[in-house]
Amino acid sequence: MTWSLVYLPDAEEDFRRLDGSQRMMVRKALAKLQTNPLPAEEGGYGRWLGNHSGTKLAGFLKVKLRGAGLRIVYRLQREGDQILVIIIGFREDSEVYEEAEHRIKKETV
Repeated sequence: MTWSLVYLPDAEEDFRRLDGSQRMMVRKALAKLQTNPLPAEEGGYGRWLGNHSGTKLAGFLKVKLRGAGLRIVYRLQREGDQILVIIIGFREDSEVYEEAEHRIKKETV
């Protein structure tokens, strides 16, 4: 089964800002994620985020692209077999997670 990808508008812009090699790595990671976006505990590729370092991201998952220092934060929508991409960004301390939290709050208001 293949899960469909849905991007927040800001996440689409994140993708466009990457250089060619970074885009290729992210495309590969997202294609792999589409085959199994479940958390690692359920045999998938995602890792759970939590409420720490001042962020409230419980219920969201991440994928690390270690070589590039990139993170993809997403929410799994099991009912519609969708992956909602929140942010694609560089870790840079906790900045990517803080921005993810900001985007989530903006979308739910």
